[in-house]
Amino acid sequence: MAHPVPAPASVRLTSLSHGAGCACKLGSAELAEVLRHLPVVDDARVLVDAATRDDAAIYQLAPDRALVATLDFFTPILDDPAAWGAVAAANAMSDVYAMGGRPLFALNIVAWPRDTLPFEVLGEVLRGAALVAQKGGCPILGGHSIDDAEPKFGMAVIGEVNPGEMFTNAGGCAGDLLVLTKPLGTGILSTALKRDALLETGMMEAVASMTTLNDGAARAAREAGISAATDVTGFGLIGHLTHVVNASGLAAELFVDELPVLPHVRNLVGRGFVPGGTRRNLAAATAVTWDGSLADADRLICCDAQTSGGLLLAVPPENHAALLAALRREGTPAVATIGRLVAGEPGTIRVARAA
Repeated sequence: MAHPVPAPASVRLTSLSHGAGCACKLGSAELAEVLRHLPVVDDARVLVDAATRDDAAIYQLAPDRALVATLDFFTPILDDPAAWGAVAAANAMSDVYAMGGRPLFALNIVAWPRDTLPFEVLGEVLRGAALVAQKGGCPILGGHSIDDAEPKFGMAVIGEVNPGEMFTNAGGCAGDLLVLTKPLGTGILSTALKRDALLETGMMEAVASMTTLNDGAARAAREAGISAATDVTGFGLIGHLTHVVNASGLAAELFVDELPVLPHVRNLVGRGFVPGGTRRNLAAATAVTWDGSLADADRLICCDAQTSGGLLLAVPPENHAALLAALRREGTPAVATIGRLVAGEPGTIRVARAA
């Protein structure tokens, strides 16, 4: 027997999910256990696969053309369905930008509780996603839907890139400076929203950041000349930086005083509003050396599971000023130099208060 379907105005989407946004992802250690079962890819046309934990796959079609393929979906991070759709679209498209590519088209991924959540709410989710995809010149050509007890939405995105111009997380060099293009804290804020400790109006700056495409950051990175790139999402800043230093065979230094952080985040983390995904990220940060002066809040913010975060760019010192200027022209939500890559034991990160 079907359950009564609530009116749209009474729906709190965040109350229907076990975790909000990218905080619902499998943890880094859990994913590593799964990925070890994948066969090794031996195909010269495959330029990037899962081996380096990069943001998207890249498959070469011609000397000057390759496809970029990615997909991402998650549970509600906001109660406004159109805003959730917009964030999910920007998040999915970000992986293409993180590889230096441009999106060509997308397909929607929908899981929906057909008997308990109105389809007009799903229509609003799709509308919000379409508006953001349109801004990126990325038509949505179709998709797939299933009946599910918990709502989920996202997109598979296909893009293209010139192989000679692609970004990867494996090109970092010792001495490169690390630049971040969006503020941190979306996981903590969305957890507070889900637990009724924050109104959605308190997330306005976070929503503006999450719905901003990373196309401008990618253009600035291409213009200035960078060594490596990734976007910061569910594994947090530390997790994604770990992928960079592992793939690049380097170590890193990170300075918490330089991190851009969204309003209310430090207060909320002090009150215990921390997503499970963030705690899993911190537990997985076994190759990190934390300075003794750092508070628990600093560690949690460094590991906070982000949704639709910014690009983390490794830039040679001689290109640093040009990159900052280009990012400011593009109006990215943040322009922050937060650390550097250094020679050292590959995969290790030292986190201190200041340089």
